Amino acid sequence: SIKSAGLPWELGLAEANQMLCATGLRDRIRVSTDGGMKTGRDVAVAALLGAEEYIFGTASLVTGGCVMARQCHKNTCPVGVATQREDLRKRFPGEPEHVINYMTFIAQELRELMAELGFETVDEMIGQVGVLEQRTDVDHPKARNVDLSEVLADPGGDVRRKIREQDHELEDQLDRDLIEAAADAIEKQDPVSLETDVTNVDRTVGAMLSNRITDRYGEPGLPEDTITIDAEGTAGQSFGAFLASGVSMHLDGSANDYVGKGLSGGKLTIRTPETAGYDPTENVSIGNVALYGATDGQLYVNGVAGERFAVRNSGAKAVVEGVGDHGCEYMTGGVVAVLGETGKNFAAGMSGGVAYVYDPDDEFAAKANTGMVSLHDDLEEKDEQMLRRLVENHVAYTGSERGRSLLENWERALESFVKIMPEAYYEAITEQGSDDVRNELPGAPEAAVEVESANFAASDD
Repeated sequence: SIKSAGLPWELGLAEANQMLCATGLRDRIRVSTDGGMKTGRDVAVAALLGAEEYIFGTASLVTGGCVMARQCHKNTCPVGVATQREDLRKRFPGEPEHVINYMTFIAQELRELMAELGFETVDEMIGQVGVLEQRTDVDHPKARNVDLSEVLADPGGDVRRKIREQDHELEDQLDRDLIEAAADAIEKQDPVSLETDVTNVDRTVGAMLSNRITDRYGEPGLPEDTITIDAEGTAGQSFGAFLASGVSMHLDGSANDYVGKGLSGGKLTIRTPETAGYDPTENVSIGNVALYGATDGQLYVNGVAGERFAVRNSGAKAVVEGVGDHGCEYMTGGVVAVLGETGKNFAAGMSGGVAYVYDPDDEFAAKANTGMVSLHDDLEEKDEQMLRRLVENHVAYTGSERGRSLLENWERALESFVKIMPEAYYEAITEQGSDDVRNELPGAPEAAVEVESANFAASDD
């Protein structure tokens, strides 16, 4: 695709800049461009065509040691750039100074071109298409017929770059109220319980609150459940993003994408309302890409999650009653229990952590990506302990009927769980003595879960 697909960035940049100028939106938008940029001349041309940001992807990778082996997706990168294998990562030749020097040379070339053109700053260059002209001294038969008049057309308008900043209305964010109400908890660690309604315009609820906690206490945060927030409604994107230790957010309703993004020790629960007229195990409660990049904490979802659940999770523990495609993609740590169906390509690129999938119909194996993981039907004692604690917590926090049913028939339920573990991770914890995520159980809820029977009586058949 690098060589044989797409169009030159100059075409897209010129068209986008001209359209923004024609519609009067250019002063609000910062235009960036990328796609094969390598030199200071590329930056100069991009600036003159209207770009304000210039992205160097492939060139920066090559400077850092990439040899373009086209194996990024196979975990076999020969120079250790795109792999989790320690033996290959040891071959990584890159140094920060390599990229720094490369960018310095780009800046120097750009300065020389600016001096030739008479510009003192890059801002002055942006959108000044008039200093560009098409070359006529070309011999290639196809190049002679290229007409760049549309690319080099004057975009018009009085403004050629972004000069207006967007008002994100941060002063009106829900977190402002939460921070004020939890002031004593933040300052004195006095436990506090809060209640609030949320709507889909309330985004990243809990992130600003977590910032105040982290700013004062650092990574350890507050003691567990120091701040408890009971919310009701449909939350906007990134509910509970970067939630710090000591904060527990319980949502009675549903949430959009990125729930628990960057979760950093906090606790999140999503409960299906008692008045809901649908089965939580068959309906989506949260959107896509939950727990993206989470490092610690817990998430319990009484319902189904969208695609890419727990992508790049590196430490959080979670329970959900179903997921879409690409679950646990690129996961490097943590524990995930899925008490229902999964989509395709589960565990693609998963290099650490453990997942458990409830699979009574033996359909999961066809949906798993076993390129880096193995599937196990037999659970070890530590698997059973971890799984039991997760399901008990799930029932206690969300009232899940699916979880309660599993606990009431626990011995039989265990027979239907499949463990998914990366082969390299299993080798690391068994032969190298690396930390095993199953050794640290999440804290038990204050109220014990009552079930009718913890033992299953075998049927006659």
